[in-house]
Amino acid sequence: MSPNTDLQSVLRVSEQRIDRPPEQGFTLDTLQARAELLRSSADLLTDPVRRSHYESELTALSASGESLLAALDVPASKDVAGLLLLLEAGLPIDCFELTSRALQPPQAPALGSGREADLSLLAGLACLEAASELRQERRYEAAAQVLGQGSQLLQRMGQHGELRQRMASQRRTLRPYRVLDLLSRDLGSTQERSDGLALLEELVAERGGLDGHGDPDFSAEEFQAFFRQIRAYLTVQEQIDLFERWAPQSAYADFLAATALTALGFAQRKPERIAAARSRLLVLDKPELQPLLACLNLLLGQVDSAEFQFAEAASEELKQWAARQSDDPLAQVCAYCRDWLARDVLPGYRDLEADADLEAYFADRDVQAYLDSLQPSPVAATAATTFSPDSPAGSQPLFGAGLRSPFALAGAALPGAQALLGFGPLGEDNGDSDDSLDGAEDAEEQQAVPGWMAGRWRRPALLLAAALAAALVALGLVTLLRSRPAGVGVEPAAEGTGGSNGSPEAPEQSGAANGEAASGDGATGGAVPAPPATPAPAPPAAIPLRSDEPSPTEIQTLLETWLTAKSAVLAGEEPKAKLDDLAQDGQLRQLQAERRSDQARNHTQRIDTSVENLRLEASTPQRVTAVASIRYRGERRDSQGQAVGEASNLTLRNRYVFSREGDTWRLVSFERVN
Repeated sequence: MSPNTDLQSVLRVSEQRIDRPPEQGFTLDTLQARAELLRSSADLLTDPVRRSHYESELTALSASGESLLAALDVPASKDVAGLLLLLEAGLPIDCFELTSRALQPPQAPALGSGREADLSLLAGLACLEAASELRQERRYEAAAQVLGQGSQLLQRMGQHGELRQRMASQRRTLRPYRVLDLLSRDLGSTQERSDGLALLEELVAERGGLDGHGDPDFSAEEFQAFFRQIRAYLTVQEQIDLFERWAPQSAYADFLAATALTALGFAQRKPERIAAARSRLLVLDKPELQPLLACLNLLLGQVDSAEFQFAEAASEELKQWAARQSDDPLAQVCAYCRDWLARDVLPGYRDLEADADLEAYFADRDVQAYLDSLQPSPVAATAATTFSPDSPAGSQPLFGAGLRSPFALAGAALPGAQALLGFGPLGEDNGDSDDSLDGAEDAEEQQAVPGWMAGRWRRPALLLAAALAAALVALGLVTLLRSRPAGVGVEPAAEGTGGSNGSPEAPEQSGAANGEAASGDGATGGAVPAPPATPAPAPPAAIPLRSDEPSPTEIQTLLETWLTAKSAVLAGEEPKAKLDDLAQDGQLRQLQAERRSDQARNHTQRIDTSVENLRLEASTPQRVTAVASIRYRGERRDSQGQAVGEASNLTLRNRYVFSREGDTWRLVSFERVN
């Protein structure tokens, strides 16, 4: 009440409050004590001497800076009424704290007494109002803690179940806000951030996964807005950990895990993380992801695979956008990759700041060392129809027919990832020129491709790092890429394993002579000819493999049967086993593309493989990863049956991923292992 309030107003307000007691169910004793305290307050404020003394005390306390208020002395017999007036005065937090203290031993009232009932009711009402006040102040975690304390207090008292339900409901509603509150705190607040992550996982679990709809109190639209907001408060490693845990129930989480791995790998110059991201997308086996797999293959040095996938899978809209960037197919992939990194990959992490600079990425010594460590793997010169052998290039699109994609990819206006990630689709104008990635690049810069790719020359492994650095400094653009003669291999042979004279030069070999055993590797082993093709053995009785928990022997049998069937196809023969029982569509399409490439040149391949050892690296009810050593011998022959180029004779070490669809296990992808 203002110091200028006249006596009549004081009396009128006092009488109104006495005549309108709270209706929540307080006992008559408490209501009578409340009325007496209100009359005592009115007597003080209507007595000029006492009022003057009271106002002097208020002024002195205000000047001292102490958080105290001048007030009436409330006798112990009327303390509940005093606490009730404190709540009515708009101080619910203080009221809740004092009431909770009064309910604790040794001050706790007798069980079943009116005092116990009034204090319990007052604690519940003060708790709800205190939480509401804290929420208005955006102190969401503090509000939740107050509600938790109030609920525990009333549960201990065994009273006011309805108030406890209201507290639980409000606390539940606060969870998204609490996540924001906790995760937005400093990275040094480890306990608070840990609590926020636990709450986030609780929310996602109740939804039935990241793209689930099992929470009736949190609509899909609300969750998308919430999730888009909190991603900016999560570190890249926190996102990787979360998405990998959610991936078994959510293809979308698997996609986000791959995106976060790509961001971390690119920013930290760790290509092995990008390889892990590629493996995840390959397992998803969905069409929409082919353009993104092209980007990942590019970042891993798989140039031909990147070009092929982009040319085969990009939408017409995306191809038109890429054509405006450059006439060179590889430069188009680079432009798309740079745009994808800048728009959808690198933003959205609390602890990550990186530019989508491909030249700097490929100039990094760690990246050069990683690419240098890869085993050599020639591919067919016809890049338009053959995948790069190093990569498990049979990567597949993301969501099949009849299943709505939650990802906005390749320029398509699809809901989901665009909404959740908060970035527009690729190729979107964003206010810039349609003919440039960012409206600032000139024609020459738009065609820029990391210089080390220019020419795809074959060089000894020990010279790779120097060649990369020199190419990046001296070239910077695609100048040598198209200069190699047709029929020349793409990647270098390993040092000392070239032709019979030890030269690193390697003759052309098909995509079958690649990182997968049945396709070879590409490091030539002198002039050792491959044996003539032998009839493929009949598939063992274990095929198709339908074990709930396949053993290493069963996985090896599946792999051997696939390699034998693949060799038969590349030899122009009919495989003994059904290919659909052995591998998923991605691997089958890769094989078909390779065979079409051979047919266009009237070539066949004669390949002999054997699995020398295999161990299971990881196993779940739906996915098995195995590492195998493969002995490979093979050669290419023309229409007259004459050998073309030199034969291969080598041992490979690959990681194979098998997935269970329905009740059948099939090969999904493979990658080279150092």
